[in-house]
Amino acid sequence: MNIVGPYAKIMDLESREDGIRLLRKIEWCARVSHASEDAQTTDSWDRFIRSVVLTHGDWSVVEHAFLTVDFLIDRGISHELVRHRLFSYTQSSTRFINYEKKMPPSFVVPPDLTQGQRSLWEVAMHQAESNYRSLIQAGQPPQIARSVFPNSLATRIVTTGNLRNWRHLLLMRTTRETHPQFRQISLPLLEEFKSKIPILFEDIEPLAKQSDNLKKMR
Repeated sequence: MNIVGPYAKIMDLESREDGIRLLRKIEWCARVSHASEDAQTTDSWDRFIRSVVLTHGDWSVVEHAFLTVDFLIDRGISHELVRHRLFSYTQSSTRFINYEKKMPPSFVVPPDLTQGQRSLWEVAMHQAESNYRSLIQAGQPPQIARSVFPNSLATRIVTTGNLRNWRHLLLMRTTRETHPQFRQISLPLLEEFKSKIPILFEDIEPLAKQSDNLKKMR
């Protein structure tokens, strides 16, 4: 049985300079409305974003910048992720991936299990994998055999959205009320957003109350 750790990785954004380029793009797009593109300088993005977006609340201009995140999570958390409907998703398909031929299934262990609880979980995963293999060997296609897999089955889901959508997701999914397995990936993801994209995410505090974060949504 293959057990993997969950992760969330921003793609195509390697440094803070890459994040600043996104903010400069936002600034340029926003300046079109006032024909002030020629006023943009190498460092005007900071003042512009703070004034137009944070002070005046024009978050619509933030929608001009997109990012893609590669998630490895369990199927249960993927169901929560796709509730954020304004993103684009591509997910590994249990209909078409044959885990008997293509690759063995992987599972994400829930956090904070006792030793005894971990043993029970592992027995259940072993049994699910064995049942899947038996159905495949009996001639059933993957889309039928998959029915024996639990929520702990690992899945990759590539997710693309604009920076306003990412801000909303991080406000909703880094709170103390968030599912602990979602927090396993959302809290490190928040820190990566903060380190690589200035300003836009700096007011989001890990483990805040959801009611407080709702006040920050626009």
